[in-house]
Amino acid sequence: MYWYLRSPVLPRDVEEPLADRGIEADHATVFRWVVRFAPLFAEAAPPCRHNSGNRWFVGETQVKVLGRWRYLYRAVDKFGQVMDVLVSPKRDKKAARRFFTRALAGDTTPVEVTTDRAAAYPRVLDELLHAAQHLTGPYANNRVEADHGRLKARPRSMCGLKRDHSLRIVAAGHAFVENLRRGHYELATEVGPRDRLAAAFTELAPARPLRCRFGATGAAPSSDITSARRDAPARTAATRAGRPPTGRPSDASRWQSRLACPASRSTCCSRCSE
Repeated sequence: MYWYLRSPVLPRDVEEPLADRGIEADHATVFRWVVRFAPLFAEAAPPCRHNSGNRWFVGETQVKVLGRWRYLYRAVDKFGQVMDVLVSPKRDKKAARRFFTRALAGDTTPVEVTTDRAAAYPRVLDELLHAAQHLTGPYANNRVEADHGRLKARPRSMCGLKRDHSLRIVAAGHAFVENLRRGHYELATEVGPRDRLAAAFTELAPARPLRCRFGATGAAPSSDITSARRDAPARTAATRAGRPPTGRPSDASRWQSRLACPASRSTCCSRCSE
């Protein structure tokens, strides 16, 4: 799955390395794995995420979905960590407010925000971040504008996307994988950059039995991720101890309630494979 999110390859190109490892999977199955499991991995990892920097670079880019342009809002901090993504059919004040409301639900409030000269940003920042400095100088937003290219190469290699839902999952999954690769999580800290993604997904992979929503046996978060949450330094998970981020249910309860068929290599029942 992280091959698909990390590199601009087609789903058919992922079939060959899987076949070399003895796994027979159709290209459509690979994409279904991404849609099903990428949000679960992304939701299990926030307790191990590093705190963001206090300087944010915010921008939007356009991605075509079924022949129609969609605006993709993204924010990157001074360390290169992708803060949040939002897909919107319009580029207006309402979309900008939604994006900043979601991004500010984390653990850090920026003191400096750099954006382009869109008219909606000054009004939204006055409402939500009136104490932050707002910069719109030329070339000041190059950090996030250059970061857009890695994401836009992903749907371009797929000849486009067909649904907004798919774009949301691919954009969020790509941001999660990029943050993992850049070392913004307390995961796979004992391996080098080359093996970081594989080791991090291994730590996040389910390991303990759990019932899926259809009644079959699946899995729950492994002991590796449990120990990572417990031993993460104060700058990561300790700041959120006892309080789920963004006011949503805790990650453990989300695993219990939303995890249907966690085994990415096989299915736990016939209904999960549909």
